[in-house]
Amino acid sequence: QVQLVESGGGLVQAGGSLRLSCAASGRTFSGYDMAWFRQAPGNEREFVAAISWGRGATDYSRSVKGRFTISRDNAKNTVYLQMNSLKPDDTAVYYCAGGSSRGSSRPGAYDYWGQGTQVTVSS
Repeated sequence: QVQLVESGGGLVQAGGSLRLSCAASGRTFSGYDMAWFRQAPGNEREFVAAISWGRGATDYSRSVKGRFTISRDNAKNTVYLQMNSLKPDDTAVYYCAGGSSRGSSRPGAYDYWGQGTQVTVSS
C-alpha cells in the first residue's frame, strides 16, 4: 500500500503561483507513474498532469500546459506541481494519484489517491 498526502494548497490572487507537494509513504512509490487531477464543485475529476517513473516523461492537459510543471524527487518519494499564472478557473480540489498507469489521463488508471488539497484563485 502507498499513502499519498498532498500539501501546499491555499488562496491566491489571479496571476499568482502555488506549489503543491505530494508525499508518499508506506510501500515505496518507485516504479509508479504519478499524476495530478482536480475537481471543482459539480464537475467530474479532471486530469491535470502526469509524470512517468522511468524517463520522467510528462504530459499536461491543454488547459494548464505552459503554466503548470509536474516534477518528482524519487529520493524523497515526493511529486510536485508548480502552478504559475493561476486563473479563477483553476479553483478546485487537487488530488495526487499514483499507479502503473503508463501516463494515462483516466482516473481509473490510478490505484492510489491522496485526500486532496484546496486551491482557490480569486479574481
